[in-house]
Amino acid sequence: MALMITDECINCDVCEPECPNGAITQGEEIYVIEPELCTECVGHYETSQCVEVCPVDCIPHDPEHDETQEELMAKYERITTANA
Repeated sequence: MALMITDECINCDVCEPECPNGAITQGEEIYVIEPELCTECVGHYETSQCVEVCPVDCIPHDPEHDETQEELMAKYERITTANA
């Protein structure tokens, strides 16, 4: 699954620089995660870095984007190959 940021976000700006895929950006009111770029840090880290640093615990799995570990790894490979 990709991750999402809920409206509990306080715009503290700690998650955006932690994302190795550039999936987190400032939205209209809160930060947002682009599901096409979110791999939950699969391929980069053991845990999702944005979740680790979020002080208000507002980054759950996005039920609209259900993905297996294999699908997340394939997305990681697509993203890193495209950026190489």
